[in-house]
Amino acid sequence: MRDLVIRPEEPRDFAAADALTREAFWNLYRPGCDEHYLAHVMRAHPDYLADLSHVAELDGELVGSIQYTRSRLTDEDGRRLDTVTFGPLCVAPGHQRAGIGSRLIAHTRELAVAAGYPVLVILGDPHNYVKHGFKNGKDLNVCTADGKHPLGLLVLELTPGVLAGHSWRFQESVVFDLDQALVEAWDQTLPAKPKEYQYTQDLFSMMIRAVVE
Repeated sequence: MRDLVIRPEEPRDFAAADALTREAFWNLYRPGCDEHYLAHVMRAHPDYLADLSHVAELDGELVGSIQYTRSRLTDEDGRRLDTVTFGPLCVAPGHQRAGIGSRLIAHTRELAVAAGYPVLVILGDPHNYVKHGFKNGKDLNVCTADGKHPLGLLVLELTPGVLAGHSWRFQESVVFDLDQALVEAWDQTLPAKPKEYQYTQDLFSMMIRAVVE
């Protein structure tokens, strides 16, 4: 890919990355979106991992973004394993399906390995992440904090075998617990965009409610 640069996100990127996130997620999973507000607020949160959060530039244009936070797994004996989670991950609508998202994942995954993180856990569409080696949490005895195995709970062992022999419960950062009133207030400060229904929103709703037995 011509002149694609993957580099750490810098303060000069914040506004453009937030706008890119809004464009990428708008009306995708529900009318409007909140991922751009999440991208905005997580940078100031203690769980944010700036060293893993990167952007993609194509010929000098910001076309992709991936952000990381701390998360954790706890086993049946109460032993804690510090893990990492990425999201939002997005690519500009005009540049999707060109491998940019895959490049962002591959590059930052290697950084996570080098930093010593043993496991990467995300909540996402399996169609997008199984090709990167992610497995459903059920396959690695990882469930949500309430004991469920959602279809979209995806786990990648960065240290092979580190989860073997135990059952684990996943807890993401509290930064993901967004106040929707604050999301709406933030949107009022941005250029207006129409909130519209799309059938993909129903598909997403079905997926996040599906569990693996």
